[in-house]
Amino acid sequence: MHLVLRVQGNQLWVDEKIYPCAIGKSGFSKNKKEGDGGTPVGVFPLRECWYRADRMPAPQTALHLRVIGKDDGWCDDPNSPDYNRHIKRPYAFSHEALWRDDHAYDVIVPLGYNDNPVIFGKGSAIFLHVAKGGYTPTEGCVALALPDLLAVLSQLAVPAFIEINGD
Repeated sequence: MHLVLRVQGNQLWVDEKIYPCAIGKSGFSKNKKEGDGGTPVGVFPLRECWYRADRMPAPQTALHLRVIGKDDGWCDDPNSPDYNRHIKRPYAFSHEALWRDDHAYDVIVPLGYNDNPVIFGKGSAIFLHVAKGGYTPTEGCVALALPDLLAVLSQLAVPAFIEINGD
């Protein structure tokens, strides 16, 4: 049995270790919609880890590593054929820039949410990422302090999953 990360309330459990985390500003959602601020409930694969090589060394993880470039983004526009997919910027449709001035996306792990198949309007760009100070709520992602995120990544084996239970 591979390690499964479990999110319950504002805690991420890895075996018996508990890490504080931030979740979406609207709490947990069993019926996620684009822009609702909810963190989706379910079990999702973790396939790859993206990081800012200009800010840190490669994280130690079994996940496939990708370096974030200045032109990387993630489409969040349900009207785009690339909805909930990695894109290159500039890009005509609405998207999130992965290269940010703050440190929230210094390390990101896209959750395998709404990606096989993609259902337009069911939510996009749901990541594990670095928490802002005070664990302020996210737009739907799960966020951990950087040292905690790196510790979690180092424990993963492939295949890896995150189980989001809600409250």
